Amino acid sequence: MLANVSTLSSTEITKNSSNTTRDESLAVSAKEKLHSQNPENKKDLSTDTAHATPAQPEKYSDEEIAHLRQIFLQAENHIKNKQDAKYFGLADQLKDYPLYPYLQYQWLKKNIADEHQVIQFLEQYSSSRYAPKLKRQWLNHLAKQKQWPLLVQNYSQTNETRLNCNYHFAQLSTGDTKAGLEGAKKLWNVGKSQPRVCDPLFDQLKQSSLFTQDLLWQRFDAALKNNKVSLAAYIKKLMSKQHRSTAILWINLHNRPSRYIQQLLDAPHTTQSPLMFSHAINRLARKDVTSAISLWDENKDRFNITEDRSNKIEKRLALKLVFEGETGAYERLSQLRSPDKSSKEWRIRAAISEQNWPNVITAIEALDQTEIKSEKWQYWLARSYLETDTIEEAQALLTELSTKRSFYGYLAADKVNSLYKLSANPVNVSDDEISMLKNRDAFRIAFEFIVLDRNNDAKLQWWHAVRQLNKQEIKIAAKLAQQWQWDEIAIFTVAKAKHWDDIELRFPLSYADKIHKNSKQQNLNPAILFGLVRRESAFNKNAYSPAGARGLMQIMPSTGRLVARSLNERWRGNNSLYNPEINIKYGSYYYQKLLKKFDGNYAIALAAYNAGPQRVKKWLPETETLPADIWIETIPYKETREYVINVLAYALIYQQRAQSNDLSMNDLTRDVIPVTSMP
Repeated sequence: MLANVSTLSSTEITKNSSNTTRDESLAVSAKEKLHSQNPENKKDLSTDTAHATPAQPEKYSDEEIAHLRQIFLQAENHIKNKQDAKYFGLADQLKDYPLYPYLQYQWLKKNIADEHQVIQFLEQYSSSRYAPKLKRQWLNHLAKQKQWPLLVQNYSQTNETRLNCNYHFAQLSTGDTKAGLEGAKKLWNVGKSQPRVCDPLFDQLKQSSLFTQDLLWQRFDAALKNNKVSLAAYIKKLMSKQHRSTAILWINLHNRPSRYIQQLLDAPHTTQSPLMFSHAINRLARKDVTSAISLWDENKDRFNITEDRSNKIEKRLALKLVFEGETGAYERLSQLRSPDKSSKEWRIRAAISEQNWPNVITAIEALDQTEIKSEKWQYWLARSYLETDTIEEAQALLTELSTKRSFYGYLAADKVNSLYKLSANPVNVSDDEISMLKNRDAFRIAFEFIVLDRNNDAKLQWWHAVRQLNKQEIKIAAKLAQQWQWDEIAIFTVAKAKHWDDIELRFPLSYADKIHKNSKQQNLNPAILFGLVRRESAFNKNAYSPAGARGLMQIMPSTGRLVARSLNERWRGNNSLYNPEINIKYGSYYYQKLLKKFDGNYAIALAAYNAGPQRVKKWLPETETLPADIWIETIPYKETREYVINVLAYALIYQQRAQSNDLSMNDLTRDVIPVTSMP
C-alpha cells in the first residue's frame, strides 16, 4: 500500500514534493473516484472471456482508468454472486485493463470444469502468475472426476503433495505401474502424515513388493527424528510382531532416553540398534549433554554406526557444550573429523567465549580463505592480535575494516578513533528506464492491486514480475518501488540485485514524525527506533510474522495488551497494532522498559526484544563482566545474534542520515554485567 506522505518528516516532504510522479497522482485520484462512479452498461457484450490485448496505459486518462476500476469491482462482484450473464456483460469493457486476466482467473476457478476455457487461458497467459495456480486447481478437479489420462497428459512437476499423490495414482490407473509405485514410495517415506487424498495411492503401495520392512523402519526413523510420535506408533502397527517390541523400545528411548538407554545396551543387537543408540544420544543431549557424551564415548564402538551419522552426533554434542556454556567445547569441536562451516565458526566462538586468544587465531586460520576475509573474522583476528600484543597487525586490520559500513566496521572505527563511513552510492537509473518498466503489463498489474489496497496480491505480483528481470532491471524495479513509496519492497528488491550502497533506498525515513515523537517521550535516541523498525518490518505497517507479531515494530498481541494496561489505555484489539501511531508508541515503550530492566545496555535490550527477556537472562554471565562484543558474538541463537548486530549497525546508519553523532558503537556495546548485578 502506498505510504502516506504525511508519515515523512518535513524535510522529506520538501524533498519529495517536486518529484511526485503521475503514478502517485493516479493512485490518489483512483481512490477518490473508485466509489463515486457508477457506470451503466447497456451494451450486449461477447461471452468470450479468453482474450485480452496488451494493455496500453497511454490511452487512458485518470478518470477513465478509475472508471475501469469501478467496472472491474462490479464484474468481480458478479463472479462472487454467480451472475454470469452480468459478468460477461462487463468483461468485454475490461480487455485492456491490467487486471482482466486476474478477473478471468476468478471466473475460471468457479467454472473449473470448462476444459476449453481453462486450456485456452493456460496457453494465452502461460507467463502470468495465475496460470500455474489455475492449472493446479484444474488438475485436482480432473483427479476428482477420475479423468486420469487427461491428468497424466497435463501434469507438470510441483511440490504440492495432494496433486503429486493424484498424479501417481493416475499413473497406476493408466498402466504405468512402475512409475506410479516409485512415486508412491517417495511420498510415503517422509517423517510426517500425508493428506487423506494420498490414501488410495498408499493402499496400492502397501500391496506391492516395494512395501518392505526396511521401508517401514525408514519412515519410523524419519517420524521420530521429526518428533512425530503418533505417526511412529501408527507405523509400528503395520509391522510384524517380531519387530514391534523393537519399535516399542525405540519409542520409549525417544520419550525417556535416560531411563531406557541401559535396556538398549543390555539387549541383543539388531539391525536397528545403531540407529536407536544414535537417536537416544541425540534426545538425551537435549537435557543432559554431559551424560550423553559419557554414554556416547563409552559405547559408540559397540555399534556399527556409519561415519556420516557419527560425525553428525559428534557435532551435535560439541555444539551443545558451546550453547550450554560448558567447558571442553573448543577441544571437542577441534576433534571433529569432517568439520563443516558451522562447526568451524562455533569453534571460533568457543575460543572467544573462553577469551583464549591464541585458540581464536588458530580457529580462524582453519577457515577457508574466503571466509577468513569476511568482516566478522577479520575483526576477531584483529581483536585477538590486540590481546596477544601483536599491535601492528591488529592496527592494519582495524584500519582497513574501519572503512566498512557495518557492525564490525563501526566496532573497528571506534578502536582506531576513525569516523564512521556511510559509503553512499545510489542506484543510477534514468526516469525513462523507470517509466518503461512500470508500463510493462506485469508491473501495471502490481500497481492496480496497490491502488485497490490489495497488498498481498500486489506483493505476489511484484515478485512474480521481478523474477523475470535481469540484474540491471531489478535495480530499476527497486527505484520504481521507492518512487511508489513502497519501502519494504524497494529494500528487498535492491537486495536481490546485491546493490548495498543506495542508503536512501535501503534506509528510508518513513514515519519520522511518529518515531521522533515517541523517542522524545521515552527518552530514546530516534536512531534506535529507526533501526528497530527497519529490522522488524522494513517499514511495512501491515507486517505479520508466523508467530503472530504485528506491525512496524512487530509487537505480539500479548505484549500490546500489557503495554496498554501499563499506559492506562483501553486495549483496542490485536489489529490495532497495525496502526503505526499505536505500534510505534507501544514498541518504543516496551524497548525502553527492557532497557531499564537490563541496566541501560542497548545490546541486551535488543536481544530481549527479539528472543524474550527470560531467555536472554540465561545468556548473561553469572559472575564476571563480559565485553559486549564477546557476548553478542556468542549468543546461541543465530537469529537473535544477527538481529542485535543488524539493529546496532542500522541505528548508526540512521544517525549518520540525521547528521548526528550522539551515539557511538562504544555507547551501544557497553560491557555486559553479571545477571546478579542487574536491577
